Order: sequence, then structure tokens, then C-alpha cells
Amino acid sequence: MSDALLDVRDLVTRFRTKRGTLVAVDGVSFNIGRGETLGLVGESGCGKSATGQSIMRLIEPPGEIAGGSMVFEGEDLRAKSREEMRQVRGARIAMIFQDPTTTLNPVFPVGGQIAELFRYHTSAGPKEAKARVIDMLAEVGIPRPHERYDAYPHEFSGGMQQRVIIACALVLRPALVIADEPTTALDVTVQAQILALLQRLQRSETNTAVILISHDLGVVAQMCERVCVMYAGNIVEVATTADILDAPKHPYTVGLMQSIPRLDLDEDAAVRPIPGVVADPIRPPSGCKFHPRCAHAFARCYSERPTLKATGNGHMAACHLYDQT
Repeated sequence: MSDALLDVRDLVTRFRTKRGTLVAVDGVSFNIGRGETLGLVGESGCGKSATGQSIMRLIEPPGEIAGGSMVFEGEDLRAKSREEMRQVRGARIAMIFQDPTTTLNPVFPVGGQIAELFRYHTSAGPKEAKARVIDMLAEVGIPRPHERYDAYPHEFSGGMQQRVIIACALVLRPALVIADEPTTALDVTVQAQILALLQRLQRSETNTAVILISHDLGVVAQMCERVCVMYAGNIVEVATTADILDAPKHPYTVGLMQSIPRLDLDEDAAVRPIPGVVADPIRPPSGCKFHPRCAHAFARCYSERPTLKATGNGHMAACHLYDQT
């Protein structure tokens, strides 16, 4: 995508542990255009969150971004200094984390926390910043925003805290928002409200792009236009959401779809979990990392790692089944 807002190429992020080097993100490549909503899905521990944190340059020792590039609006984020990245975070790229209790400072009013971020990136004075924050709190559905501006995080419910986090992420109208499991800790009713809010705010902004990190394919189906499926630090399939849901190509994606309970199937149709366990990120299997769990594995899968190959209509899969010669 030549006009991509963000173009990630061969990203490698690793962590030093007592057992050895854990490769959380292993040569990941993808892009996202302005105004697009891209899903990043997979099991827990597959590298989704590490990918998002790498884009934000939030990886700290013993972790490191060991390779690749992350070109955002024509500039490689890896080449930026710490101070330059502080100018990017919040203003041009924002992140919504899954647990607002670890994001909000419990000893400061929520309005002041958002206003501080707004003033850091703009020349706004205290009154202008407060007015902007109150407008933003109203925009995300916080009742009585003038009063709640001075409220503390513990005075908000979980759903309202997440709305505050969304207000914090969008107050500076960033070009890209990375939403890392933004509804995981919420009940289904509040989850639906938060997703609807994100969609409404995205439509009201000017070409704001969203990377939605989730293990929930139902959420991704509701929100995203395109999906990248991750397994053990690699992207194994990329396609439109419709193609992923209707015609998955990679055996891992097929397994994800078959492991989801569905109401439209016969009541005797059993949910089929993916056999085995996720590949060890410190000592991964040779060849395709999914081959120990794959019913279709053949000799080449045990020795050669597959790369993403086109399977038609913009659909790509990293599987030797589609690259046999």
C-alpha cells in the first residue's frame, strides 16, 4: 500500500529471560491506510500486544526492538529519539489499553490528567484545555462532564473509566489509534456500547485509522475491514474480514473459527478446539511454528518456515499448502 499511513516491515521484538531470548514479534509486516480499521487477532501470547507496544516504542529493557522498520507518515519511528517519540505519542499515535485502572493515575482527577496531555502537545492555556477536555468527555458519553472533570478514577465504573481512556486517546485527534483489547474487562452490554462509541468517534474524525488488537473474532467482525491473524509472533494470514470469516486459508485460522461456539449450527455440532499448545517463543519448533498442531503438515513444514503468499483477491497466507511446487 503505497499511501499507507503506517507501514511495518520485518519487525522483531525480543525479551531476555532466564530461559533464553523470547522472540515476541518475529518478522512481522503489515500496513494500514488512513481511515482504515485493521484487526490484529490471535491467541494470548501470540505477540499482538507486543506489536502494538513496539509501534508506540514502549518496549523497555529487558526487551528491545531488534529489527525491522515502522514507517509512520513517511518517518521511521525506530529512528526517532526518546524526546521525538514523546511528541508523537498522544498527538499523532494514541493507544487505548485494556485495563483503565493501570492507565489512570488514582490520585489525580481524570479531567486534569487529560488536560495535562492536551497542554503538553499544544500551546493551550488552562482554560482552553479544560474546555476542550470537557467537550471530549461529553463526546465519549460521560454524563455531567463539567462535574465529572474533577472526579477521581475510583468514582467511575469500569465502562466509564474506559470512556475516559478513549477521551484521553482522542483528545488530540491522532491519525492512528491502537486499541489493545479495549473491551476485555467489560460485560457484554458495556462492551457493545464502547465498540459503538469507537465506531462513532472514528467516523466523526478526519481519517483516523484504528488498529484493533483482540482475541475476540466477534469484536473484529463488527469493527474491522481487514484482519491480520498472528500465531507465535508471526502473521500467518491477511485478508478482508469477510474473507477471513467466510473462507479462512491458514489451518490456524480455520482452527480459530472452528473453536468458536455458534448459535447458527446444529446443537449437536461440537466446538473443536485446536489441539496441542502454542509454540514456545523461546524454543520454537523448526519450520512452520504451527506444524505440531496442524493436521495438514507434510515434510516441508518441518524444515522450512513459510512466508506470506497471495492466494487470490488480496488474500495472503503463510502456508506451504498454497506454495507447493
